[in-house]
Amino acid sequence: MRQSCAQPVPFDIMKKLVETLPCGVSNIYGITEGGGGGLFNLYPEDVLRKPGSIGKPTFGVEAKIVDFEGGKLPAGEVGELLFTTDRMMKEYHGNPEMTADTIKAGWLCTGDLLKTDDEGYYYIVDRMKDMITSGGENIYPVEIEDALMDHPDIEDVACIGYPDDRLVEIVMAVVQLKAGASMTESELIEFAKSKMATYKVPRKVIFDPVPRSATGKVMKPLIREKYTGRREAFKKLD
Repeated sequence: MRQSCAQPVPFDIMKKLVETLPCGVSNIYGITEGGGGGLFNLYPEDVLRKPGSIGKPTFGVEAKIVDFEGGKLPAGEVGELLFTTDRMMKEYHGNPEMTADTIKAGWLCTGDLLKTDDEGYYYIVDRMKDMITSGGENIYPVEIEDALMDHPDIEDVACIGYPDDRLVEIVMAVVQLKAGASMTESELIEFAKSKMATYKVPRKVIFDPVPRSATGKVMKPLIREKYTGRREAFKKLD
């Protein structure tokens, strides 16, 4: 069996993997603070039936999605993922404040925003620290990035919140075009308007390479520092 983790795999690529590999493909979710390994598992028989899902909690893991007040949310509502298991960490060594902020009443707060469907399958929506608040609306950058990636001339994209005096934040898109392609800010915005609600459309566009780590993750703290001057200290579960 082959396992996918860390970054979401586009459906068309996952479909090719399933059709090509006879051993089967599963999707897992895990974090170091949870003891490593798969805290959630989407088994091969569900990979194409539940695209984008990380599956359900594995044996010995209890999970829930809560609102900002800690109340448990029903299926379809987006909130923070909390889980508890015997194998999760005890503490951050030498950092009791971060430990207290991360583990509350025996539940580990992941900082990840998820939702479930009616069958109890979990889906990652975004990171809490990446969520954009604009004019009272909560905006999830991943949704915008996925939509913009449908444009044939876009190689990569990352969206962040850009400070705004009136709306608190506006959506800013850092867009990396494919070799030889060209596009203007207005063209990108018009394309975005055809794909999403108006309040989600980027109001600021920068055409620049999107920085990624050695493991392929978008380096959003670096992007925020470069374009907004907002330098971020180390945060839990980054």
